[in-house]
Amino acid sequence: MNASRYLSKRSSALAVPPPTVLTVSPASGSVAGGTSVTVTGTNFSGASNVRFGANAAISFTVTSDTRITAIAPPGTGTVQVTVTTPAGISSQFVTYAYTQVTGPVLSSVSPASGPAAGGTTVTLTGSGLSNATAVRFGSTVATSFTVVSDAQVTAVAPAGSGAVQITVTTPGGTSNGVTYTYGSVPVVSSVSPNQGPVFGGNTVILTGSNFSGATAVTFGTATATSFTVDSPTRISAVVPPGAAGAVQITVTGPGGTSAPGATYFYLAAPVLTGVTPASGPLSGGTTVTLTGSHFLNATAVRFGAVAASFTVVSDTRITAVAPPAATAGAVQVTITAPGGTGGDLTYEYLAAPVLTALSPATGPASGGEIVTLTGSGFARTTSVRFGTVTAAFTVVSDTALTAVAPPGPPGPVGITVTTPGGTSPALTYSRVLPPTI
Repeated sequence: MNASRYLSKRSSALAVPPPTVLTVSPASGSVAGGTSVTVTGTNFSGASNVRFGANAAISFTVTSDTRITAIAPPGTGTVQVTVTTPAGISSQFVTYAYTQVTGPVLSSVSPASGPAAGGTTVTLTGSGLSNATAVRFGSTVATSFTVVSDAQVTAVAPAGSGAVQITVTTPGGTSNGVTYTYGSVPVVSSVSPNQGPVFGGNTVILTGSNFSGATAVTFGTATATSFTVDSPTRISAVVPPGAAGAVQITVTGPGGTSAPGATYFYLAAPVLTGVTPASGPLSGGTTVTLTGSHFLNATAVRFGAVAASFTVVSDTRITAVAPPAATAGAVQVTITAPGGTGGDLTYEYLAAPVLTALSPATGPASGGEIVTLTGSGFARTTSVRFGTVTAAFTVVSDTALTAVAPPGPPGPVGITVTTPGGTSPALTYSRVLPPTI
């Protein structure tokens, strides 16, 4: 019976082998201790002690039967790491080296600024960053951070204000600081001028606040062609092309992007659909009605290269006085407005008609005589007059027309021909009484 109990106890003891240590990570740390070390192996359940040489770990946690995390105590040199359980002490010669850790050094941060609300991911470069335990923006701990390498750490900026020093802490100490600036969100209060052509290219002045360090200016979704920060309260920007209509201007800076606050209007170029009348004399002075669209705030009306006086009646109508011209012919009529210059219709300058001969040159006072007029510029004749009396007429060609002499008192009377180009000099037609018996 006693022998049976002895064998049972011996079998139970043999069923749980002692722990085995296979690796430690990291395999080195500061002589000051405090490094978190992961110990991997087997049979760690029930571990009662973890030692670094002769010194017990500051603390340890058995994560699983094969994994323990321990905080290294202070020490020197290279020591064996052992784990103790009820089944015994590990015997593998897995070592941990105590080193004189140099403190971390920071050389730069990118980007070096961000919004007061935080959330910007920054990249810290330097040396000795491998075992970083904390990243701080001033006295505030970073929202999170990731050790990329011994020379690089990324961190998410917490909320803050003003300029602060970023530091990295490792078991070797705390680094020098690099400056990070919390910026205020830009505010755009006005834009001048607040309108322009759809093809852009004009320069506008933005006024507001917190413009220093601005990185972008947008008109709706389009980025400004270029811009210059003149001061913390002023930006000069070249407008990009856009579609006709209203857009909001925003400015992006270290503090973020401004809320919508200034409206810019893209204006379509004037469209000219009608010119009435479409012709007039070389002397000018004809009142011409222009019809179309986008005429509001028009700044110029030109007949060819010559500016005309004009009145904007509505967005679709302008009245203009045709200026004089030196030579006959058609010229392009254009309208200039904040949206640009438009117009592809013409106005024709006409020379006054010239009357060179009448046949016959005399006729009865009772009228009814058909008179043939020869000369030039007759194609657009609007009236033929015998003195002040209008006569019926027929245009035969640009150089000939016939007219029916109206009745009138005996004697000479001047015949004139009128066209949109003016009125011809008169030729004399004589009325005579019929012979008496």
